[in-house]
Amino acid sequence: MATTITDSQKPFSLDPYHVSEVFGFILPAPLTELPPYYQPWMDIAQHVTELIYSHTLRSHILKMALLNTRFLESHRELRLAHLALSVMTMGYVWQEGENDTVKMLPRNLAIPYWKVSQRLGLPPILTHADAVLANWKKRDPHGPFDMENLELLVTLPGGDSVRGFFMVTLLVELAAVPAIKSIPLVINGVQCGDAETVTSALEEISQAMEGMTDALKLMHAYVKPEVFYGIIRIYLSGWKDNSSMPAGLVYEGIQAEPMEYSGGSAAQSSLLHCFDELLGVKHEENCGAFLTRMRNYMPSSHKHLIQDISLQPSLRGFVQQEASELLTAAFQLCVTKLMALRSYHINVVSRFITVPAARARQLRSQGNSSQEETVSRAPTALEETGTGGSGIMSFLKTVRDRTRDSRLTVLIPQPQILYGIWS
Repeated sequence: MATTITDSQKPFSLDPYHVSEVFGFILPAPLTELPPYYQPWMDIAQHVTELIYSHTLRSHILKMALLNTRFLESHRELRLAHLALSVMTMGYVWQEGENDTVKMLPRNLAIPYWKVSQRLGLPPILTHADAVLANWKKRDPHGPFDMENLELLVTLPGGDSVRGFFMVTLLVELAAVPAIKSIPLVINGVQCGDAETVTSALEEISQAMEGMTDALKLMHAYVKPEVFYGIIRIYLSGWKDNSSMPAGLVYEGIQAEPMEYSGGSAAQSSLLHCFDELLGVKHEENCGAFLTRMRNYMPSSHKHLIQDISLQPSLRGFVQQEASELLTAAFQLCVTKLMALRSYHINVVSRFITVPAARARQLRSQGNSSQEETVSRAPTALEETGTGGSGIMSFLKTVRDRTRDSRLTVLIPQPQILYGIWS
């Protein structure tokens, strides 16, 4: 029987977490320009790709003035500044590939980058929150939110494929919005004992997860695997668990010792973390530790949302207690759709990383590492790992299998024989 939420049990809401009912975790209407004082940053950030190809990005950054961050006032200004400083940093570190990295980020970049990062609660490295959530604009402001009408604010080497990679990932985030909006309905429904509301909300979440998988399928149409593996991937790489930079990176003017940060990873998206906490998916120790660490690469309000979902009454326990056929089916479908999304992600990783990596190894074994083969440009340090530092395929399969394990064990009544007749 349904009950009401008391005054001491405030209804769960997305409002405190800066999550939009239209855009979800995506930053609504990102700024495209910073105040004029910061134009030196934008002049470089908007031309990072050309400067990398001309091998002059490092020299341009070394000549850049050290700017004060106190004139950045709004959250959107800080997000654009972090994005601009992030792409400059990735380009500075990886301009010459894995064999000629740097040990120190110069103070005129490191100091403002650190200060902006501290104000946002983000690390000083390119994250999913930068490259995907805050790196978009519509070509036609009144047009649709789709591939043809979306454009990056800043980019990295990789041409159309790098745009495709970030934009498809953005559309996966957008497809998840109905699911994110339904999470409070599930939590409040459990608190009230309202099985009907919970069932309906879980069905909405399942449908959104299917939409996320469909959006992810666009990756095959907009991203060339050899370009992703051979060109793009190094610029998403960090300086933690990376043999190309085993000591990490010194941020000059911040501290003398090197610091280590992981590169971009799908695990930095808040979406699946929210679903795991809601559905009670428990990950094994190593995978769980990596996923928990990735939460430090999210906007702090989104990280708090995940934590607060984990503190709510157990949905899984509620479903088991209610023993409703419709509710149980809705829960099981949610887990199945989440498992299908993760399985498809494994398919994508296989095509964009595992297969090109095998081709790169084959070329090296044959003594043929010609630059004409795009995959041969890829860093060898990342062959077995994701850009976030995980052992990628074993990690993804383990996470997928733990999702499967979270399905409820439904006892099917056994038929009884009465007088020789099945009943």
